[in-house]
Amino acid sequence: MDASGAPPPPLLLAASALAAATLLFAAALGWLFAARSSKQGSARLPPGSTGLPLIGETLRLISAYKTPNPEPFIDDRVARHGSGVFTTHVFGERTVFSADPAFNRLLLAAEGRAVGCSYPSSITTLLGPHSLLLTKGPAHRRLHTLTLTRLGRPASPPLLAHIDRLILDTMREWEPAATVRLLDEAKKITFNLTVKQLVSIDPGPWTESVRREYVKLIDGFFSIPFPFAHLLPFTTYGQALKARKKVAGALREVIRKRMDDEVENGGANGKEDDKIEKKDMVEELLEAEGGSFSEEEMVDFCLSLLVAGYETTSVLMTLAVKFLTETPTALAQLKEEHENIREVKGKNQPLEWSDYKSMPFTQCVINETLRVANLISGVFRRANTDIHFKGYIIPKGCKIFASFRAVHLNTEHYENARTFDPWRWQSKNRLQNAVGASLFTPFGGGPRLCPGYELARVVVSVFLHRLVTHFSWEEAEEDRIVFFPTTRTLKGYPLNLRRRPDSVF
Repeated sequence: MDASGAPPPPLLLAASALAAATLLFAAALGWLFAARSSKQGSARLPPGSTGLPLIGETLRLISAYKTPNPEPFIDDRVARHGSGVFTTHVFGERTVFSADPAFNRLLLAAEGRAVGCSYPSSITTLLGPHSLLLTKGPAHRRLHTLTLTRLGRPASPPLLAHIDRLILDTMREWEPAATVRLLDEAKKITFNLTVKQLVSIDPGPWTESVRREYVKLIDGFFSIPFPFAHLLPFTTYGQALKARKKVAGALREVIRKRMDDEVENGGANGKEDDKIEKKDMVEELLEAEGGSFSEEEMVDFCLSLLVAGYETTSVLMTLAVKFLTETPTALAQLKEEHENIREVKGKNQPLEWSDYKSMPFTQCVINETLRVANLISGVFRRANTDIHFKGYIIPKGCKIFASFRAVHLNTEHYENARTFDPWRWQSKNRLQNAVGASLFTPFGGGPRLCPGYELARVVVSVFLHRLVTHFSWEEAEEDRIVFFPTTRTLKGYPLNLRRRPDSVF
C-alpha cells in the first residue's frame, strides 16, 4: 500500500512480479552454469566454493563489506585454500578472486589482450558505451590520451590557481564557528572543479542542478537492474536511469552549443595556433582527430569523467582528515609543514607548483590514506583466453576480481598493515618499490592507470593546506567508514569547525 492506504495498481504489481521472476530465472541459470562448469574444470580452477544455490556467496560478500572490517571474506578463503587466488560465485556468476600481487600485476598489464574490463550491467548502462571505463582497444587509448592531455598536467599555473581559488571560495562560505559534513563540502569542490575542466561552467544553478541528479545516478551503480526499470521510477535503478537522462541532456545541450559555435566560426576557433591551450575538455574533443567524435561519444565520455572526479577524490579528502584527526602526531606534523609554507609565502598568497613540491609529509599522508581506505577495492576483468597461473587455469570467459585491498592490508607486505602510519612512506624508495611490485595500486595500473591520479593528489594537498592553515576542528559526532556499495563515511563526517584567529582569506 502507498501512504494513503490504497493498494498498488495492478500494473505495478504485474511489473514487480515480472521483475522478480526474471531475476530469479537469471540467477538460477547463472548458478547452474557455474555448477556445471565447476564440475567440468574444478581440477584446474583455483580452489573455492560456489556457495548457496542461486545466490552463491553474494550475501556473505555484501555482509562483510557492510562492516568496518570486511577483510575476513577474502582472508578466510585465502587461509582455507592456501592460495592467494580462489574461486567463488558472486553477483550471478563464477568469479576468481585474486589477493596475489603477482597475479594482479599480470591482470593489469594484460588489459586488452589476455583480459578485458568487465563490470555489472547497472554500471555499463548508466555510464554509457563510450565512457572511459568501458571502451576498449584503440577507442580506449585515444580517450585515455585525451584525458591525460587535459587532466594529467596539474602543474599548469591556471589549473593550480583555479583549484586553490575554488577551495578558498568553498571555505569562505563556512561560518567562523560552524558544523559541516565534510564529505558533502568535499564533493561540492570536486564536482565544481571537474565541471569547470569539462565545460568551463562556474559554480551556480546549472552545476547544482546537475550535481543533484548525479547523486541519484551514482546511487544506481550497485543497484539491481530490474527489467523495464524505466517504468519503475520508485526503484533506485529506475531513479538512476531517469537522472542519467537529465545529466546527459544537460551535457548534450552544452556540447551542441559548442558545435554550433564551431560551425559559425568556420571551425577556426583554436586552429590558428595549435599550441594554444584548449580551455576545456569539450574543446579538446571537438578539435581532436579532425572533429571525429560523435555527440554521443562526447556525452558518455564527459559523464564518466564527472563520476571519476566527483566520487573518489572527495572521499580521499574526507578520509585523510578523519585519519589525521585520529592520529594527533601526524596532524601536528602536517600542520607544521603547511605553516612553514605560509611563513615563507605570506598569509594571503596563492599556492604555486613549488609549494606543492614542498609538501613531502602531505604526500605520505595521501599515500597512507589511499592504502588504508582503498577507495577502489579492486577491478573486475574477464578472461579473453585461458590464463595459466601457478598450476591453475582460469578458463576463457571467466570473471576475475583483482583485489587491491587484500594486498594493501596484508601484513606480509606492510608491517601493522591495518594501522594508519604515514611515516612508513618516508623510507627511501618505498613508494617506487611498492608500485613496482604491485603492492601499492590505488590508481590501478597498466593501460587503465587512472589518468587523473596526479591531479587528485594536488587537489587533496591544496585542500589540506587551506584547511589546517585556516581552521581547527573536532569531530561533531562519531562516524565510521563503510565499504558497500562504495567506500565512504556513514554520516558524511560531521566536524565542528573554528576559524583560526590568524586566518586571512
